Amino acid sequence: MKKVKVAVIGCGTIANSAHIPAYLKNENVEIKYFCDLIPEKARMCVEKYGCGEAVTDYHDFLNDPELDAVSVCTHNDFHSVISIDFMKAGKHVLCEKPAARILSEALEMQRVSHETGKILNIGVCNRFNTYVNKIKDIIDAGELGEVYHVYASFRAHRSIPGLGGDFTTKACSGGGTLIDWGVHYLDLIMYCCGDPDPLTVSGEAFSKLGVDMKNYVYTGMWAEETKNLDGTYDVDDSVTGIVRTSGPVISFNGAWAQNIGVSETFIDFMGTKAGIRLKYCGDFTIYGVKDGMLTEEKVKCRETNMYENEINDFINLVMQGGGKNSQYIDRAVLTSMIMQAVYDSSEKHTEIKLNGGR
Repeated sequence: MKKVKVAVIGCGTIANSAHIPAYLKNENVEIKYFCDLIPEKARMCVEKYGCGEAVTDYHDFLNDPELDAVSVCTHNDFHSVISIDFMKAGKHVLCEKPAARILSEALEMQRVSHETGKILNIGVCNRFNTYVNKIKDIIDAGELGEVYHVYASFRAHRSIPGLGGDFTTKACSGGGTLIDWGVHYLDLIMYCCGDPDPLTVSGEAFSKLGVDMKNYVYTGMWAEETKNLDGTYDVDDSVTGIVRTSGPVISFNGAWAQNIGVSETFIDFMGTKAGIRLKYCGDFTIYGVKDGMLTEEKVKCRETNMYENEINDFINLVMQGGGKNSQYIDRAVLTSMIMQAVYDSSEKHTEIKLNGGR
């Protein structure tokens, strides 16, 4: 059987921890190119994994007739440009989250996917998480009753990534806490609740604790190697909001940095029959009532690797010549709409109407 030939564009953390290992485990895949603007990163992948060719400019293989698909693992500002270029060149695309920096870019990605017929999946990996899918099954089966409210908390003490670098530069990232962490929580909720239509959004995004970068106190920082205290800090380090949908109301509080020394990362699904608290990237507990008694059931099960599940499903679709799964851009763009509306609401200090997001 002919192997699916793929390219990995952007050879940073998410590529090395998720995409590349998952591709290498799939017997139907051959990685043909590793591409990064920093030549050493691409060459390091070739040496580490013993396959592929190191390239610095993706245009060098954009029209390679042997190439079937690409993973876009770059910074947010390149997501739309690279994805669109490859779809127009006849390739299928798995693009890391968020789809893009701003809604208009995500909508253009969606338009090109529809126009070319090429797969455009967005890497919201929780849609392939074992526990998340168990919760979706429980909700779909009606075991929670009407799920009327879902609350998400993605809060940490002081953990701003790469202070002063691309993560905290709006022109590169599109935003901070909400677009980096919140995208996963909001998308997970949308998925479990059947991707309801977003109707109205009200939110506030705050840029407070990281602004004085040289005096910012912290104990640890992800992507610290990209820190630049003479750089830019113009994104949100905390955010709060409420989203009315055609299904449940969604409310959330998020913070890269807060002056509360407790990390709280969970999602509460409130139903009329029962409720669930999901520990983010962990297990969950069901709270209910039975025979006149309050019940509390801790759920644990065997997990499969969500990144491998994500990649395998993508490759299966590529081998079939196309198709849509739960990560297809049509689903992901709903979360982009919500996040854009939160930022717009914060800027205007008013509620934003989305008219169903369709």
